[in-house]
Amino acid sequence: MNFSKLIADINASKPGPETAAIFDFDGTIIAGFSATVFLQDALTRGELKPDELYELTRALTGFGLGNMGFSALMAVHAQYLAGRDEDEYTRNSERLFRKKIARLIYPEARELIAAHQAKGHSVAIISSATPYQVLPAARDLNIDRVFCTGLEVENGCFTGAVVKPTCFGEGKVDAAQTLARDTGADLSQSFFYSDSVDDIQLLEYVGRPVTLNPRKRLKQITKENNWPTTTFDSRGRLSVNRFLRSVAATGSLVGSVAAALPLYALTGSKRDSLNFSISLFADTCSALIGLNLEVTGEEHLWAQRPAVFMFNHQSKADVAVMARLVRRDVVAVGKKEIQRMPLIGQAMGAAGVVFIDRSDRSKAIESMAPLATAMREEGQSLVIAPEGTRAPTRKLAPFKKGGFHMAMQVGVPIVPVVIHNAGDIAPKGDFVFKPGTVRVDVLPPVDTTGWSLEKMDEQVTLVRNMFLQALGQPEQTVAQTLEEQKALPEDMRPEKAGKATKKPRKAKAAAKKKLLSKRPKTTGTTAKVASKGRQVAGKATTQAKTKVAKTSTAKPTSTATAKPKSAASPTGASKGRQVAGKATTKAKAEAAKAPTSAAKPTSTTAKTKVAKASTSAAKPNSKANPAGASKGRQVTGKAPTKAKAKVAKAPTSAAKPAPAAKAKAKAKTNGKSKAPAKSVGAKKAMTRNSRTENKPRGASVKPKLASTR
Repeated sequence: MNFSKLIADINASKPGPETAAIFDFDGTIIAGFSATVFLQDALTRGELKPDELYELTRALTGFGLGNMGFSALMAVHAQYLAGRDEDEYTRNSERLFRKKIARLIYPEARELIAAHQAKGHSVAIISSATPYQVLPAARDLNIDRVFCTGLEVENGCFTGAVVKPTCFGEGKVDAAQTLARDTGADLSQSFFYSDSVDDIQLLEYVGRPVTLNPRKRLKQITKENNWPTTTFDSRGRLSVNRFLRSVAATGSLVGSVAAALPLYALTGSKRDSLNFSISLFADTCSALIGLNLEVTGEEHLWAQRPAVFMFNHQSKADVAVMARLVRRDVVAVGKKEIQRMPLIGQAMGAAGVVFIDRSDRSKAIESMAPLATAMREEGQSLVIAPEGTRAPTRKLAPFKKGGFHMAMQVGVPIVPVVIHNAGDIAPKGDFVFKPGTVRVDVLPPVDTTGWSLEKMDEQVTLVRNMFLQALGQPEQTVAQTLEEQKALPEDMRPEKAGKATKKPRKAKAAAKKKLLSKRPKTTGTTAKVASKGRQVAGKATTQAKTKVAKTSTAKPTSTATAKPKSAASPTGASKGRQVAGKATTKAKAEAAKAPTSAAKPTSTTAKTKVAKASTSAAKPNSKANPAGASKGRQVTGKAPTKAKAKVAKAPTSAAKPAPAAKAKAKAKTNGKSKAPAKSVGAKKAMTRNSRTENKPRGASVKPKLASTR
């Protein structure tokens, strides 16, 4: 189906909150999966232990092969968060949105959402992903209602467990019914957009299902049911043709400057040569990209010159957009980092761009001094982005004051140029350009003759509100603008760019060690992750071997009483399993050899042969953690563990049998402590294995094609 037909269906639908518009997230609103972004970040920052990396790799492999559902993948992914601070993780998720996820949002999905919002529909996101993946995007899209799979948090830290029921399969139907109760929406007249067959229950439940970017199996179901469908190509796949055209478009600046050299050699006019270069670059670059402009208020571009042209900065495509608009007699400001780019930096410098150090305010002001001279004496106009850096989304960032000071100093007007959707062509962080049409509003010039330094904040807010109004975003007061400026994250502060330095290797290692130390420690062999992310219940048996080292003066290794971990936050969650019923644990433990310590049996039912000691006797710790706890598993029911161990001989020591344990040992005395001899191997204690019963948890389920209403 044509995309314009989907928009027409929305416009023809019943207005008001009684009609709901529900969107899936991964694959529907964004290209790909947000979980992949979070996993890549964890690997880059060194936040994963080797065993956790192994388990997540297995989970990802199972997901890629279709053996694991997305919800189960997220459950496994969430388990390594046990012990981590939620606030810190939230801040990192917002950073990942700005850096990675924002550019994955389909422009077409934005348009669909905006069309529903314009009709007053109850717009919501229902996703099996976690809130930390979805909420930053929902805020950017102005969506207030979000239903996700929650992660369990206690005392501000993750426990490693997933809140049940999860928002997957029938769980999405439950979420839609909750939305209907809250808003009064009629689901039989509502829309649901999805890309996956995992959402078949909700697709069949609503009255107006729509499949976006459907996968193979859902394509077939869509065809059978004659559902509306379309596929977006503005994000995701990269074609060779687009890549080559993007390389050529970027390099066209160098070619345009080079083409003006003969003109400069023959005429000696630098100004005419630069004007020729700017126009040639604007047309060549636009043709290679496939860039079209839809301009409103174009007459304001020529009403008063010289002027300061201010534009909101979303994309590197803004350079081509502004070149097509202003055409001639302009100078521009660019960041110092561009100057270091081979050929591109030299070409932009030759075209009249002044590079400034955004991290040093005094140097930036000094670098801009020649611009005032060019504007006064040569009649040149200034092109500048007051945000100071590209915004990751269409949300307008706070303005810097440099361009405003320049306009007031020279006594020229400010011409606001509002670029609506340049991010659709090349979002921040993407190299490849996509063809498309960019909407531009050129607003009437703002007179600066009556401006003063004392009222600069009010004057900046006045111009910024003109941008906000044109973009359809809420206007702000001076106080709100200043507050937003203070709350701006560091990665959105261009003045911090030059001050960022790499951490020394030792500092990085210390930071990583500190982070990992906050997470619960696990010992022994790790629990295997079920390839389908299943919850394991039933009986499990284990065998244990314990070797206790010889000691000279036996003392308890710890005075603290170890308690089993609670079922609320089991370390077993981090291993992707829950174990119910009878469970015993298979472990090998060898106590460290020490002159003043003795090993303690870790099981309450272990039969142990303890060495005689001359000054003290080793006593079993009856409250020690069961071996099952050291495996990172949650254990319920009976957990008998049998072990027999022979204890090595220790010099000048006498052993006192522990209760319920028979001890046999020989001691040798030579006056001085000697290195202890090798311990005698223990006999294996055998227990019976029992079957385990697998129950799916969050795994992909076979869709029910019949209506679930």
